[in-house]
Amino acid sequence: MRTPRPDTRSAWSQAAVGAGAFVVLLWALEIIDAAVGHRLDQYGVQPREGDGLLGILFAPVLHAGWGHLAANTVPALVLLFLVLVSGVSRGLAVTAVIWVVGGVGVWLVAPSGTTHLGASVLIFGWLVYLMLRGFFTGRVREIALGVLLFVLYGGLLLGVLPGQEGISWQGHLFGAAGGALAAYALSERRERSSL
Repeated sequence: MRTPRPDTRSAWSQAAVGAGAFVVLLWALEIIDAAVGHRLDQYGVQPREGDGLLGILFAPVLHAGWGHLAANTVPALVLLFLVLVSGVSRGLAVTAVIWVVGGVGVWLVAPSGTTHLGASVLIFGWLVYLMLRGFFTGRVREIALGVLLFVLYGGLLLGVLPGQEGISWQGHLFGAAGGALAAYALSERRERSSL
């Protein structure tokens, strides 16, 4: 019996709309933040502060100015599209894992008296998820995409190391850890036929 193939065009359009809507949200929030004197930035992750726990929810959609947002826009658009194209519900689950692991990790480990915000926690998570997913599913197409992304963007992963002033390497590190966890826990295993 033949099973119908999912509508590829529909999956691509849903992924494009989802990724586009997320980026529009980021820009809308930065416009609002600029209009209110950057007061929204206080809702980033503030390590080991009770109020800083709210940052786990809000930090990935807030940015420290236009340059920060511009730097995150294209990677967020491309990587979120690639995550969503294999299924919106799975993509949202992957994003939720990265969002929580990244935020909690920053809250626990980053230095006190700092505020961490920006979509890069998600970007690092999506990148690592996409690089590892194929190795858990065994799908050649996903392995090839992971290798291609590693070749094109693997150098970005150096951002998980401390060193650059004003860059939350903790957000990058724990976002990447969330992506690895999501790849392991949420990637659909290839069905194996039993003999």
